[in-house]
Amino acid sequence: MKRILILGGGTAGTIVANKLYQELDPENWKITVVDKDDVHFYQPGFLFIPFGIYKGKRDVMRSRRRYMPRSVELILSEIEIIEPDKNQVIIKKDNRTLPYDFLIITTGSHTAPEETPGLTDHGWRKSIFDFYTIDGSLALSKKLRTWEGGRMVLNITEMPIKCPVAPLEFMFLADWYFHEHNMRDKVELVMATPLDGAFTKPRASSILGNILEEKNIKLVTEFNTGEVDPDSKQIISYDERKVDYDLLISIPTIMGSELIARSGMGDELNFVPTEKHTLKARDFDNVFVLGDATNLPSSKAGSVAHFEGEVFLENFLRYIDGLDLLPTFDGHANCYIESGFGKGFLIDFNYDVEPLPGMYPLPGIGPFSLLQESRMNHWGKMIFRWMYWNILLKGKPMPVTAELSMAGKWL
Repeated sequence: MKRILILGGGTAGTIVANKLYQELDPENWKITVVDKDDVHFYQPGFLFIPFGIYKGKRDVMRSRRRYMPRSVELILSEIEIIEPDKNQVIIKKDNRTLPYDFLIITTGSHTAPEETPGLTDHGWRKSIFDFYTIDGSLALSKKLRTWEGGRMVLNITEMPIKCPVAPLEFMFLADWYFHEHNMRDKVELVMATPLDGAFTKPRASSILGNILEEKNIKLVTEFNTGEVDPDSKQIISYDERKVDYDLLISIPTIMGSELIARSGMGDELNFVPTEKHTLKARDFDNVFVLGDATNLPSSKAGSVAHFEGEVFLENFLRYIDGLDLLPTFDGHANCYIESGFGKGFLIDFNYDVEPLPGMYPLPGIGPFSLLQESRMNHWGKMIFRWMYWNILLKGKPMPVTAELSMAGKWL
């Protein structure tokens, strides 16, 4: 019997486990997933908690076991080390050794606020907050209920980050939230980013930057954060520019799993070097990498994990039959962007094609509009949570192609 070992039961790991289960004969294949706990978070929901759109953990949390097929073994344990030269993984639980024939790394990424001097000093969760973790999101929600206004600064410390549109969504929702609470005139909103604009892609950056300007949200560009001074309430760039804040919303450095570092398999941020179009680990023939764990220049977002899962399955089935891998992953990502007041944007892009206007997913019909603000896009964002739990995680077919389609887009 062949053994497939999946490290990480988040979005990518769960999708892959379900897709492999649907295709492989359980009499010939054993699929095992390892993760530290039985808690699966719908991470896009963290954005909504500070503004009261979601109320707390129960709106974004489920059991991992609930989304794993019965014949897939789920082991709850910390992972000590990967030994790729021996085709085995050592886990903390009972000091077990798990041999594998094929390894799939979906260990995700996490915030590392300790990487920025001063960020986690005495201002942490007092005048400095984050929303990329459940604890940070809940703490910020509590803070906003009693905050009387001032200068709110959102700071992206460095790229890459999870879901590159989330900082923009946060600022748009903050503008809406303070309007709703009749205190927008008491709040100055500032976004400080290491990028040269509002987003990573020029055309979308221009449009989204204009929306920031229309909402009276100041954009500070090319701000590479060197340190935070919680005493003077300032963020300071490497070139010694300073931005004052009363309330700092930090998007800390994002890093891959420390497991990858311990195993000597990652780059300086603990992401695994991965072949750009096949998802095979660059240095190991029987190892594949998906989701946030890769070092690919694609977005670290749930939609990317979904598209990677589709490409991976086809390639893995070829691989076990001795066929060459197809270079079919194109970095495809699509993201809803909440813009406040019941409206939103949708962008669809890949490695080479930046977001373009048009209709999605059906050309000329939609119902979603690309790179344009609409109420339908807002509802697409809100409905996606149901789709995530009931379709995407379970590996069911979605009405979109894994590769970017130019149909319906306007050049």
